[in-house]
Amino acid sequence: MTAVTDDLLLAADFPKASYEDWRKLVDGVLKGAPFEKLVGKTYDGLKIDPLYPRAKDVAAVVGRPAAAPWQIMQRIDHPDAAQANAQALNDLENGATGLALVFAGGNGSHGFGLEPTADAVAKVLRDIHLDAGIGIELQIGPQSRMAAIHVAEYVKSNGIDPAACDIRFGLDPLAACAVWGHSPYAWEEIVPAVTGGIKGLAALGFKGPFASTDGRVIHDAGGSEVQELAFVLACGVAYLRAIEGAGVALEQAQGMVYARLAADADQFLTMAKVRALRLLWARVEQACGLTPKPLFIAADTAWRMLTQRDPYVNMLRATMATFAAGLAGANAITVLPHTLALGLPDPFARRVARNTQLVLLEESNLAKVSDPAAGAGGIETLTTQLCEAAWALFQQTEKAGGAFAALQQGLIQGKVAATRKVREANIAKRRDVITGASEFPNLQESDVAVLPATPVALAPYGEQKFKFAPLVPIRIAEPFEALRDQSDMTLKARGARPKVFLANLGTAADFTARATFAKSFFEAGGILAVDSEGSTDPAQLSAAFKASGAKLACLCSSDKVYVAHAGASAKALQIAGAKHIYLAGRPDENESALRAAGVSGFIFAGADALTTLQDAYRRMEQA
Repeated sequence: MTAVTDDLLLAADFPKASYEDWRKLVDGVLKGAPFEKLVGKTYDGLKIDPLYPRAKDVAAVVGRPAAAPWQIMQRIDHPDAAQANAQALNDLENGATGLALVFAGGNGSHGFGLEPTADAVAKVLRDIHLDAGIGIELQIGPQSRMAAIHVAEYVKSNGIDPAACDIRFGLDPLAACAVWGHSPYAWEEIVPAVTGGIKGLAALGFKGPFASTDGRVIHDAGGSEVQELAFVLACGVAYLRAIEGAGVALEQAQGMVYARLAADADQFLTMAKVRALRLLWARVEQACGLTPKPLFIAADTAWRMLTQRDPYVNMLRATMATFAAGLAGANAITVLPHTLALGLPDPFARRVARNTQLVLLEESNLAKVSDPAAGAGGIETLTTQLCEAAWALFQQTEKAGGAFAALQQGLIQGKVAATRKVREANIAKRRDVITGASEFPNLQESDVAVLPATPVALAPYGEQKFKFAPLVPIRIAEPFEALRDQSDMTLKARGARPKVFLANLGTAADFTARATFAKSFFEAGGILAVDSEGSTDPAQLSAAFKASGAKLACLCSSDKVYVAHAGASAKALQIAGAKHIYLAGRPDENESALRAAGVSGFIFAGADALTTLQDAYRRMEQA
């Protein structure tokens, strides 16, 4: 039998397309508009073109071992140690391969966390076989720092070989200082305590890593990818220097530091960020005279993207984030349960968080291909841009004296604050869409179950001798959620939500698009949109408005219908008692006439929705 070797080229009968051919087609659609309209930008100002050719002569970025799955980490943060243990055992029995022990006071605790006592540690770890290949990550802060010692003591007292354990101890005082905005000690005083702990754990036989360099604090505070990467590099170098200064050879110190990154729903940026960190850290290692080894990267799905409203959408965001981090080669991933912003997650939320990873690994086989982004022009370009910009910012931090000195000088916080300000403006204008919060809200959503729990109370840590601006964690949906909370309070107090009457003019073909836009616009702020049948009869509109019980009204139709009927309709609504009349659409040459008729506001894509909605509440309160 003769083997068939010819490839079936499905596109062989078509002419080969070129970039120039594509540009001609694009220019025809743009009709004279600049091509730059299609070029996006990240919050770091990095350009993202609409199309990229394949990147040539590039190698895969080495991360996890070939075809090896990432560790499926599950948060263990119940304040009751016995219940936390039950959760941990259930997670391990149902597919988790690692446990993130989140202690109260840690950067990722988000209001909950384990008690950092020896008794609590013993209860949490009961019946968990630490030498059976289970990944353990400690998320601790200065107030809960003794938890690391208690875990080590538990291992030794139970006759477990420390070298057989896979424990990341998570010592990271720089991240804690950054979040708190103060420190009781100078960096020179912190170093001996940290390196002493690391050397002590290593002497017991633990293989580490011991020090964590946590980029989540930048991401949580609203920072950019470049700022997150630069912070990770600066802290990592600070810990390497400290460990070497304590008498540990750099070759040994190399494996004592690992990184944490936030993974969010921006798939391509998350992938590029993880890949960029590996390349940047390899450059640090080379500068130290070391042979580069793959950095251990733990990824958490992002806190700032979680919403309290329509929290089931958080499942989709977490899936995208996990997908991106997994493909980019993260060694361990922790999915924040979709109800974490509402309280302590119940068994269902925990199961979904765990199964998100299991499905991607076992059914989608994401780990079977190493660095599938290698050669993809867009991601390769973005990775390179992140590397160059992050290295430059890292060098600025180094010139300032390192991470701690840069925090004292406000260098890091100033850049994060500037990015956060721009981000908040884009969220207010709904340029950055938050599904379920700023777009596509659901005012009829039901309550979501969370567990009752009393957070662990910790004593304040030290005197605030060294003060600087803190990197305060945020959730980007909070401003819109505050309006929804106000709506809920009105509903509870008065039996009805605040309302806006949609005065639909003309036929369904005239008003449907803008009425749909207006409904989403107002209900994102908790203001119930009361629809109406299309009409251009002022008397009919007036009667429908009075029947709606609304204090606000919004004209919805086409520009053509507005010219003929908006003025008379606005006057009728004003006489009927409308305290404020909006028009769905941009103001044009008829703005003066419309305002004279009673229109006092315009809503449109790109308008500051948050300010408009906040103003609407003030007007209703004054009515």
